[in-house]
Amino acid sequence: MLTRAAVCSPDAHQKDLRTEALAELSGFRSDFYACLTARADELFELTEALLCTAGPVTTLVDLAPAPEHRRGHGALYGGLNQGRIEISRFRRALAGLPLPRAAGGRLVLAVDVSPWLRPDAATSPSRSFCHTYGRSKDQHLMIPGWPYSVIAALETGRTSWTQVLDALRLAAVTAAQVRALLIRLIEAGQWRPGDPDILLVFDAGYDLPCLAFLLVARH
Repeated sequence: MLTRAAVCSPDAHQKDLRTEALAELSGFRSDFYACLTARADELFELTEALLCTAGPVTTLVDLAPAPEHRRGHGALYGGLNQGRIEISRFRRALAGLPLPRAAGGRLVLAVDVSPWLRPDAATSPSRSFCHTYGRSKDQHLMIPGWPYSVIAALETGRTSWTQVLDALRLAAVTAAQVRALLIRLIEAGQWRPGDPDILLVFDAGYDLPCLAFLLVARH
């Protein structure tokens, strides 16, 4: 009776949840490491240092002394210059993670454009003018940078937490990005025939009739 009571106690339930969460995290870390095809150890530690460092990271030098980064400055720059990641494999790993669901088990994917502003990077290729809001005393400015199309899985209720599944420069066709992600989600078993249709939520800046036509045309 004591053993059964201990197993069914709230503390035991919380422990099971933590164990399950740690197992999922460990599995994802292994999947991410497997996606690194060159300088894997350095890129893996650099990623951990970036995620674990308190506050914003403004320079690469700030990451070198982080406890998670056990290599020197030379390895840091070597990893960035010569390291490689298999993006398609990493995208499949993200699609296989547990995803938040809305009412009725529906997947809700939000698509939005977020600019990576680089006004001082004059030699960077493929920059375009990004529309920004509320900068310089509420002025709407066009600033050079890279607009990215980001797709995230939403959960119900008021929350700022989203699970980002894909990010692609807007120069690539958004319809192709959405279609490719949906295929990965279906292959990962996140949606099956008979489930509620996946709801796509696009930002107001998208040409929705054109996107709908492109998605149906290649269905």
